[in-house]
Amino acid sequence: MFKKLVASIFSRENMLALALALIVLALIVFTADTTPNWIYQGF
Repeated sequence: MFKKLVASIFSRENMLALALALIVLALIVFTADTTPNWIYQGF
């Protein structure tokens, strides 16, 4: 039962989804180096 659970968690679909999520997260982190000024215009 444990082997089946591990195999379902680490399936090809889940690995591709995890890789895509990590790529998107890395793009957000590396491109958002400065805070936008329009957020603070009302203050």
